[in-house]
Amino acid sequence: MYKYEMHCHTQEGSRCGHLGGAEMVDFYKSMGYTGLVISDHFFNGNTTVPKDLPWEERVNLFFNGYETAKARGDEVGLDVFFAWENSYAGNDFLTYGLDREWLLKHPYCDALPVKQFLRLVRESGGYSVHAHPYRESGYIEMIRLLPREVDAVETINACRTDFENEMADIYATKYNLAKICGTDNHVGKRERLAALELEFRAKSLDDIILAIKEGKHKISLYNLD
Repeated sequence: MYKYEMHCHTQEGSRCGHLGGAEMVDFYKSMGYTGLVISDHFFNGNTTVPKDLPWEERVNLFFNGYETAKARGDEVGLDVFFAWENSYAGNDFLTYGLDREWLLKHPYCDALPVKQFLRLVRESGGYSVHAHPYRESGYIEMIRLLPREVDAVETINACRTDFENEMADIYATKYNLAKICGTDNHVGKRERLAALELEFRAKSLDDIILAIKEGKHKISLYNLD
Protein backbone atom coordinates (compact mmCIF):
# COMPACT_ATOMS: atom_id res chain seq x y z
CA MET A 1 0.00 0.00 0.00
CA TYR A 2 1.08 3.58 -0.70
CA LYS A 3 0.66 5.89 2.29
CA TYR A 4 -0.29 9.58 2.09
CA GLU A 5 -0.54 12.32 4.68
CA MET A 6 -3.53 14.49 3.76
CA HIS A 7 -3.31 17.25 6.40
CA CYS A 8 0.05 18.82 7.20
CA HIS A 9 1.40 22.27 8.09
CA THR A 10 4.78 23.93 7.67
CA GLN A 11 6.65 26.56 9.65
CA GLU A 12 6.93 28.66 6.50
CA GLY A 13 3.17 28.90 5.97
CA SER A 14 1.45 28.37 9.32
CA ARG A 15 2.23 30.41 12.42
CA CYS A 16 1.49 27.33 14.53
CA GLY A 17 3.89 25.20 12.49
CA HIS A 18 7.01 24.03 14.32
CA LEU A 19 8.80 22.25 11.49
CA GLY A 20 9.89 23.51 8.08
CA GLY A 21 8.62 21.95 4.88
CA ALA A 22 11.91 20.18 4.14
CA GLU A 23 12.11 18.72 7.64
CA MET A 24 8.50 17.55 7.42
CA VAL A 25 9.30 15.75 4.18
CA ASP A 26 12.30 14.05 5.79
CA PHE A 27 10.12 12.91 8.67
CA TYR A 28 7.45 11.37 6.46
CA LYS A 29 10.07 9.76 4.26
CA SER A 30 11.55 8.13 7.36
CA MET A 31 8.08 6.82 8.29
CA GLY A 32 7.62 5.07 4.96
CA TYR A 33 5.08 7.42 3.41
CA THR A 34 4.81 7.86 -0.35
CA GLY A 35 3.57 11.43 -0.26
CA LEU A 36 2.03 14.24 1.69
CA VAL A 37 -0.31 17.16 1.14
CA ILE A 38 0.86 20.52 2.44
CA SER A 39 -2.28 22.26 3.70
CA ASP A 40 -1.10 25.42 5.43
CA HIS A 41 -3.57 27.79 7.08
CA PHE A 42 -5.06 30.23 4.59
CA PHE A 43 -5.27 34.01 5.03
CA ASN A 44 -8.39 33.69 7.19
CA GLY A 45 -6.55 31.38 9.57
CA ASN A 46 -3.26 31.18 11.43
CA THR A 47 -1.11 32.16 8.46
CA THR A 48 2.39 33.62 8.39
CA VAL A 49 1.48 35.84 5.43
CA PRO A 50 1.01 39.55 6.30
CA LYS A 51 -2.45 40.90 5.60
CA ASP A 52 -1.37 44.32 4.30
CA LEU A 53 0.36 43.13 1.12
CA PRO A 54 -1.07 43.05 -2.42
CA TRP A 55 -3.02 39.87 -3.18
CA GLU A 56 -0.49 38.48 -5.68
CA GLU A 57 2.37 38.92 -3.24
CA ARG A 58 0.38 37.24 -0.48
CA VAL A 59 -0.40 34.27 -2.71
CA ASN A 60 3.23 33.87 -3.72
CA LEU A 61 4.36 34.00 -0.09
CA PHE A 62 1.69 31.46 0.80
CA PHE A 63 3.39 28.91 -1.45
CA ASN A 64 6.70 29.04 0.45
CA GLY A 65 5.93 26.05 2.65
CA TYR A 66 4.72 23.91 -0.22
CA GLU A 67 7.59 24.87 -2.52
CA THR A 68 10.19 24.16 0.16
CA ALA A 69 8.62 20.78 0.83
CA LYS A 70 8.27 20.01 -2.88
CA ALA A 71 11.93 20.75 -3.56
CA ARG A 72 13.01 18.43 -0.76
CA GLY A 73 10.49 15.81 -1.83
CA ASP A 74 11.95 15.78 -5.33
CA GLU A 75 15.39 15.17 -3.81
CA VAL A 76 14.41 12.26 -1.58
CA GLY A 77 11.62 10.68 -3.62
CA LEU A 78 8.53 11.78 -1.67
CA ASP A 79 5.56 13.15 -3.60
CA VAL A 80 4.33 16.53 -2.32
CA PHE A 81 0.98 18.06 -3.25
CA PHE A 82 -0.55 21.50 -2.61
CA ALA A 83 -3.74 22.33 -0.73
CA TRP A 84 -4.81 24.78 1.95
CA GLU A 85 -6.97 24.95 5.06
CA ASN A 86 -9.70 27.55 4.84
CA SER A 87 -11.11 28.81 8.15
CA TYR A 88 -14.37 30.31 9.32
CA ALA A 89 -15.09 31.03 13.01
CA GLY A 90 -12.97 28.12 14.19
CA ASN A 91 -14.24 25.71 11.53
CA ASP A 92 -11.69 24.45 9.02
CA PHE A 93 -12.07 23.09 5.51
CA LEU A 94 -9.29 21.41 3.56
CA THR A 95 -9.33 22.69 0.00
CA TYR A 96 -7.96 20.23 -2.56
CA GLY A 97 -7.57 20.35 -6.32
CA LEU A 98 -7.02 24.07 -6.89
CA ASP A 99 -3.75 25.87 -7.56
CA ARG A 100 -1.84 29.15 -7.59
CA GLU A 101 -3.52 30.29 -10.81
CA TRP A 102 -6.94 29.80 -9.26
CA LEU A 103 -5.99 31.82 -6.19
CA LEU A 104 -4.60 34.63 -8.32
CA LYS A 105 -7.86 34.75 -10.28
CA HIS A 106 -9.98 34.89 -7.11
CA PRO A 107 -8.60 37.79 -5.04
CA TYR A 108 -9.92 38.09 -1.50
CA CYS A 109 -11.72 34.76 -1.64
CA ASP A 110 -10.62 34.42 1.98
CA ALA A 111 -13.27 37.00 2.90
CA LEU A 112 -16.18 35.14 1.33
CA PRO A 113 -18.93 33.74 3.57
CA VAL A 114 -18.19 30.09 4.18
CA LYS A 115 -21.04 28.69 2.10
CA GLN A 116 -20.19 30.95 -0.81
CA PHE A 117 -16.54 29.90 -0.62
CA LEU A 118 -17.36 26.18 -0.54
CA ARG A 119 -19.75 26.53 -3.47
CA LEU A 120 -17.12 28.42 -5.46
CA VAL A 121 -14.59 25.66 -4.79
CA ARG A 122 -17.05 23.03 -6.01
CA GLU A 123 -18.00 25.05 -9.10
CA SER A 124 -14.28 25.40 -9.89
CA GLY A 125 -13.68 21.65 -9.76
CA GLY A 126 -12.09 21.64 -6.31
CA TYR A 127 -12.80 19.26 -3.45
CA SER A 128 -13.67 20.37 0.09
CA VAL A 129 -13.16 18.31 3.22
CA HIS A 130 -14.51 19.34 6.62
CA ALA A 131 -11.52 18.91 8.92
CA HIS A 132 -12.10 17.75 12.51
CA PRO A 133 -15.77 18.84 12.42
CA TYR A 134 -16.44 18.01 16.07
CA ARG A 135 -13.38 19.74 17.48
CA GLU A 136 -14.10 21.56 20.72
CA SER A 137 -11.97 24.41 22.03
CA GLY A 138 -12.39 27.62 23.99
CA TYR A 139 -12.13 29.83 20.91
CA ILE A 140 -14.74 27.88 18.91
CA GLU A 141 -18.18 29.40 19.43
CA MET A 142 -20.10 26.41 18.13
CA ILE A 143 -19.87 23.27 16.05
CA ARG A 144 -21.04 24.03 12.52
CA LEU A 145 -21.87 21.30 10.03
CA LEU A 146 -22.31 21.97 6.32
CA PRO A 147 -23.10 18.56 4.84
CA ARG A 148 -24.56 19.93 1.60
CA GLU A 149 -21.51 22.07 0.86
CA VAL A 150 -18.59 19.69 1.51
CA ASP A 151 -17.49 16.61 -0.40
CA ALA A 152 -15.90 14.65 2.42
CA VAL A 153 -15.26 14.58 6.15
CA GLU A 154 -12.00 14.06 8.02
CA THR A 155 -13.27 11.21 10.20
CA ILE A 156 -9.81 10.40 11.56
CA ASN A 157 -7.71 13.28 12.80
CA ALA A 158 -4.68 12.02 14.71
CA CYS A 159 -4.63 15.11 16.95
CA ARG A 160 -8.24 14.86 18.07
CA THR A 161 -9.93 12.62 20.62
CA ASP A 162 -11.44 9.27 19.72
CA PHE A 163 -14.85 10.67 20.68
CA GLU A 164 -14.55 13.58 18.25
CA ASN A 165 -13.43 11.23 15.49
CA GLU A 166 -16.29 8.83 16.22
CA MET A 167 -18.79 11.68 15.97
CA ALA A 168 -17.23 12.76 12.66
CA ASP A 169 -17.57 9.21 11.38
CA ILE A 170 -21.26 9.08 12.33
CA TYR A 171 -21.79 12.43 10.62
CA ALA A 172 -20.17 11.25 7.38
CA THR A 173 -22.08 7.98 7.43
CA LYS A 174 -25.47 9.60 7.99
CA TYR A 175 -24.95 12.11 5.18
CA ASN A 176 -23.22 9.63 2.86
CA LEU A 177 -20.08 11.75 2.65
CA ALA A 178 -16.67 10.35 1.78
CA LYS A 179 -14.34 9.68 4.70
CA ILE A 180 -10.69 10.68 4.79
CA CYS A 181 -8.01 10.99 7.44
CA GLY A 182 -5.18 13.33 8.35
CA THR A 183 -2.67 13.84 11.10
CA ASP A 184 -3.01 17.65 11.15
CA ASN A 185 0.71 17.58 11.72
CA HIS A 186 2.51 20.72 12.88
CA VAL A 187 5.53 19.16 14.59
CA GLY A 188 6.73 15.98 12.87
CA LYS A 189 6.79 12.99 15.19
CA ARG A 190 3.58 12.56 17.16
CA GLU A 191 2.00 9.84 19.27
CA ARG A 192 -0.27 8.93 16.35
CA LEU A 193 -0.14 9.34 12.58
CA ALA A 194 -2.96 9.03 10.07
CA ALA A 195 -2.46 7.61 6.60
CA LEU A 196 -4.68 7.50 3.55
CA GLU A 197 -3.63 4.36 1.72
CA LEU A 198 -3.90 3.48 -1.96
CA GLU A 199 -3.00 0.41 -3.96
CA PHE A 200 -1.23 2.57 -6.56
CA ARG A 201 1.17 5.51 -6.56
CA ALA A 202 -0.72 8.72 -7.25
CA LYS A 203 0.76 10.99 -9.89
CA SER A 204 -1.23 13.98 -8.68
CA LEU A 205 -3.61 15.10 -5.97
CA ASP A 206 -6.39 14.66 -8.53
CA ASP A 207 -5.55 10.95 -8.62
CA ILE A 208 -6.06 10.77 -4.86
CA ILE A 209 -9.33 12.71 -5.06
CA LEU A 210 -10.61 10.34 -7.75
CA ALA A 211 -9.69 7.34 -5.61
CA ILE A 212 -11.61 8.87 -2.69
CA LYS A 213 -14.65 9.50 -4.89
CA GLU A 214 -14.56 5.89 -6.10
CA GLY A 215 -14.00 4.46 -2.63
CA LYS A 216 -10.64 2.99 -3.63
CA HIS A 217 -8.81 4.21 -0.55
CA LYS A 218 -8.29 3.08 3.02
CA ILE A 219 -7.93 5.30 6.08
CA SER A 220 -5.71 4.21 8.95
CA LEU A 221 -4.45 5.49 12.29
CA TYR A 222 -1.07 4.32 13.57
CA ASN A 223 0.24 4.54 17.11
CA LEU A 224 3.95 5.29 17.30
CA ASP A 225 6.18 3.78 19.98
